[in-house]
Amino acid sequence: MSDDSDSTGGPLSDLDLQAAEGEMDEPTPKAFDRVELGVLDGSDDPEEWIAAIQDGAVLVLDVEGDLNELAAGFARDVRELGGELMHFRGFLVVSPPDVEIDTDRL
Repeated sequence: MSDDSDSTGGPLSDLDLQAAEGEMDEPTPKAFDRVELGVLDGSDDPEEWIAAIQDGAVLVLDVEGDLNELAAGFARDVRELGGELMHFRGFLVVSPPDVEIDTDRL
């Protein structure tokens, strides 16, 4: 056994765990906090989708119509923010910055 696990005077015997816990930062939140389901049919203002991404949501949108036309109002803004967009089986998946859409299993 190393000195680190020694409870009789090893290097860690002077460690005050309660004080250390008090100085720790709050847990880092996940990169996103929810998955939001919706329908992309042109009835919602594109700013609403952008706001949801900026708020940390992953969007899964059922595409009802021409994807290029329907996503034109927010796709560029999402990319500029660092998010990703992926068309998959009739759905548009939109992720916020720092959330990668993994396509390795496709």
